[in-house]
Amino acid sequence: MIRRLVLDVLKPHNPGIVELSRELSELDGIEGVNVVTYEIDQKVENVKIILGGTNINFESVKNKLESLGAAIHSVDEVAAGSKIVEEVRTPQDRSARL
Repeated sequence: MIRRLVLDVLKPHNPGIVELSRELSELDGIEGVNVVTYEIDQKVENVKIILGGTNINFESVKNKLESLGAAIHSVDEVAAGSKIVEEVRTPQDRSARL
């Protein structure tokens, strides 16, 4: 079962992020939605969508976004199972920035 899903999404200006959040929050298995706009163009917006819940259905999310004229650019994070495992920093993370 998917408990957290982080998506990079390209969407038209309409619907806005308030309506987009509302639409996604009504899907079964979703308990919370965060949408953050990080780039605005003349015709489209890039947003990061963070979904949290007990049993997120990726296909339902994808279908809902497509019905609203949006497209998933990438799946940036998935947390699945009975418990969410939080990311931790390791020595390899520090050395990768050098």
